[in-house]
Amino acid sequence: MKTLLRNARLATLAPDLPGLGTIEDGAILIEDGRIAYVGREADAPAGVIISEVDCEGRWITPGLIDCHTHLVHAGNRAREFEMRLAGASYEEIARAGGGIVSSVRQVRDASEADLVAETLPRLDALIAEGVTTVEVKSGYGLTVEDELKMLRAARSVGNQRPVNLTTTYLGAHATPVDYKGRNGDFIRDVVLPGLAAAHAEGLVDAVDGFCEGIAFSPDEMRVVFDAAKALGLPVKLHADQLSNLHGAALAAGYGALSADHLEYTDDEGAAAMTEAGTVAVLLPGAYYFIRETKKPPVDLFRKHATKMALATDCNPGTSPLTSLLLTMNMGATLFHLTVEECLAGVTREAARALGRLDTIGTIETGKQADLAIWNIESPAELVYRIGFNPLHRRIWNGDITGGNHP
Repeated sequence: MKTLLRNARLATLAPDLPGLGTIEDGAILIEDGRIAYVGREADAPAGVIISEVDCEGRWITPGLIDCHTHLVHAGNRAREFEMRLAGASYEEIARAGGGIVSSVRQVRDASEADLVAETLPRLDALIAEGVTTVEVKSGYGLTVEDELKMLRAARSVGNQRPVNLTTTYLGAHATPVDYKGRNGDFIRDVVLPGLAAAHAEGLVDAVDGFCEGIAFSPDEMRVVFDAAKALGLPVKLHADQLSNLHGAALAAGYGALSADHLEYTDDEGAAAMTEAGTVAVLLPGAYYFIRETKKPPVDLFRKHATKMALATDCNPGTSPLTSLLLTMNMGATLFHLTVEECLAGVTREAARALGRLDTIGTIETGKQADLAIWNIESPAELVYRIGFNPLHRRIWNGDITGGNHP
């Protein structure tokens, strides 16, 4: 099957082109789900074209990529949000059954089918904005079987929609109440056996953890990462969000795909990430929702040429966000990222953060034909607008799967 997208303006994000990799008067030839040609329409290869799409001068970008989500969860925490607005303290919310304990309880009570049913609308919201790849973490089960249940639900969701879905094992997300003060025992009894079981079942693409004073120490995370490496799995890390435990440098030391949050990362951490090729994944939704005041050190990342990605961090407690377009606006407005940094952050650099840059993230010959066609005059509009979706058509694996406009 050959399809030619013609009369288009292309933001290819190709690394060998300047800026957004713009090609005016562009065309893309799709063959068997792959990009067979990208360039000026006048130079497009001749031959038999099965179908031709006149893009009428619209912009085409790579399909968007949400590289950090907790999309699979049960219930919500709107009640504790309401309590906080009314002045309740963290302790009062916890005594009322709120916090991560609430999410853990709801996930444990839910069946796999329940989790799938609750997750699909969130995934659909992302897809409706041109998202073609989503990463999904476990981390709210905190028993071996409940972590596996979350990962199975994630796989099921991915099979029910036209989307690339990658799974991340986040057993070391928090310590459940019955293991309070016994992180080492929890890692030994639950995290490591859960990882082994998830890997054996083919449910895990990468391994994550939460390295923070309220979660797991660097030494505890090393135990988890050593186990992941022994299984041949790449790692990533929630790092330096609330304090500087040198989590970014720890992640870099293991050649991590990414280190995420990073509000307290220092110069040493940024330099280590660049040397290791570890992507800085910035999460403005959480920064906004919990009213954080410490911003991630974007200038340090620029200084060291650390690659930066953006993601929704969709989760029920600190970032109930299912809009990657809004995430870009937040990245620009709150973190002072440029338009180019924002767009690269949800395409090329997000693919890099998933270890998938060889197949997705840019419009280049040989890559999977994951594309978004937009009703915009300039790519800056994708970052500029708030609450507006200009998607015209979404293409996944070469198939036109949706869009919002005739």
